[in-house]
Amino acid sequence: MATGTASYPSSGIGVLDKAVAVLQAVATEPCGLAELCVRTGLPRATAHRLAVGLEVHRLLRRAPDGRWRPGTALAELAGGATDPLLDAASSVLPKLRDITGESVQLYRRDGVQRVCVATAEPPSGLRDTVPIGARLPMTAGSGAKVLAAWADSHTQRTLLADAVFGERTLLEVRRRGWAQSVAEREPGVASVSAPVRDSSGGIVAAVSVSGPIERIGRKPGVRWAADLLSAAEALTDRL
Repeated sequence: MATGTASYPSSGIGVLDKAVAVLQAVATEPCGLAELCVRTGLPRATAHRLAVGLEVHRLLRRAPDGRWRPGTALAELAGGATDPLLDAASSVLPKLRDITGESVQLYRRDGVQRVCVATAEPPSGLRDTVPIGARLPMTAGSGAKVLAAWADSHTQRTLLADAVFGERTLLEVRRRGWAQSVAEREPGVASVSAPVRDSSGGIVAAVSVSGPIERIGRKPGVRWAADLLSAAEALTDRL
């Protein structure tokens, strides 16, 4: 959770900059009015007026717990925009699939879930197929460990309450830069994942290689971590 006021670019149009600051603050993590003021540095009345106005236009929505979240209109507006991450994935993921011969996925975190946003599957053989759009729990699997390892402390505490891994595992993931799992998300399946960063160094996704344990073994990181890290770096370079 944010602990101080963020700094945002200025367009010279005060009310627009403040509204964007509210949107960006809520996109980081859902929040109520008090936390919104902390994150934006806006006076309480101003933050409330802007948040309510953005809610009217469906750019924000207020959940039953009183916290604001990104609204449905944001997704509608984004529908016609290109996604640099997916553009990069279209060239990088197939190369990683060809190197490993296994299923490759790209996950983004959405709250306490991870969403599969891109895949590359081998043409034949036994595969670990995860459909695009599939929402998986963040409590098991190498992709979950990567996204959890660099999540905010509040999200980490929420996840660790039910996760098959613990805080020490997340520390190890951050130390070595990748995660692996064996039969955590699904029996008979092993995987290894690495973080994808944006230009500022923030973690925006996890790229994964997964397949049958009988084929990729119980230490998939030993086999594929180097290739996976190269793919993650290639994705980052294209963002």
